[in-house]
Amino acid sequence: MSRRDIYYWKCDRPAAFHGTQSRGEADAAMEGLLREALREKLNAQRIELSVGVGQGNHLTWNADVDGTSMFVRVENGPEKDGQLAIESTVLDSVRDAGVPTPTVFACDATRRRVPFAWQALERIAAPDLNHWFKRGSLDVERIAFDIGAAVARWQPFDVIGYGPLGIPTGRSGTAFVSLHHSYESYFFTRLEHHLTFLTRHSFITSIQSEDIRRAIEDHRPLLEQAEGCLVHKDLALWNILGTEQQICAFIDFDDSIAGDAMDDLSLLACFHDAAFLRRAFAGYESVRPLPGEYRRRFWLHLLRNMIVKAVIRVGAGYFERDDGFFLIGSGSNGSDLRTFTCARLFKALQCLRENADIDAL
Repeated sequence: MSRRDIYYWKCDRPAAFHGTQSRGEADAAMEGLLREALREKLNAQRIELSVGVGQGNHLTWNADVDGTSMFVRVENGPEKDGQLAIESTVLDSVRDAGVPTPTVFACDATRRRVPFAWQALERIAAPDLNHWFKRGSLDVERIAFDIGAAVARWQPFDVIGYGPLGIPTGRSGTAFVSLHHSYESYFFTRLEHHLTFLTRHSFITSIQSEDIRRAIEDHRPLLEQAEGCLVHKDLALWNILGTEQQICAFIDFDDSIAGDAMDDLSLLACFHDAAFLRRAFAGYESVRPLPGEYRRRFWLHLLRNMIVKAVIRVGAGYFERDDGFFLIGSGSNGSDLRTFTCARLFKALQCLRENADIDAL
């Protein structure tokens, strides 16, 4: 299916919130099909599979394929989306730009051999950085700087258009042809639906919803400045693997888009404070200069991303979880996450209007 009418897959896909609920062990029948697909694609003799640890909306397995350790992701949604194939190419391009990503051993998103899409990646022998962050042992200053530098390195990307990435065509050469002709078209995709959803579920009031609409409309001209750089679109510590002091790999580029240079940095602000963002900005500036009107663009994208985060957290029941859930800090609960989500959304709205410095976070 096309992602043309999708702003963010997890909440906008036809099977909204698929895979965001807690799951038991993966289906045994699917595991058998996966084993045979790997055997055929990789010409393997010996394959051992065990249920993997994953916090996204994919089913995951750890695999030993003729002695090579792999991490396998499966997308089994009813939409039969083929984005894993596009992401596999993105991972290679990001690695070519000097940013570490897992090697892709194989991928099949055609669903001709099996009724699901799958991807076999290099298994990185390191946890995600959120593991260290929740323990309080992450070298935040160093890691935040390195994340900002990585964002700056992967932004130059051969894309045509804006929004979700499409498959390169012969006419476009190696460029990804994104699905919107203007960035404004992508940015406003499903915005009304998101605001209506949050109002209907009493996360915001109708007056607050209208206030948000007005602020976004007032800053619409900022959207004309986007030049279609690569945006990870799900940048967070749980999508980065490494040690307390070093990044080993960035993962999960399947939501990546062609968008605005400030979008990924704003995604970090969905979770972190001003000190973290200052170091991320410093890392970015060590590679490339900040774009014009970067502060307002940063706050505008933080506002848009917090709207989406709120939709996901309400719709998937994240506010009912405890601190065993990856989004909730040690000693906190779902109610604390709700309070933080609301506060950060309205902080973005306030700072957008004031053209505030990053220190206002």
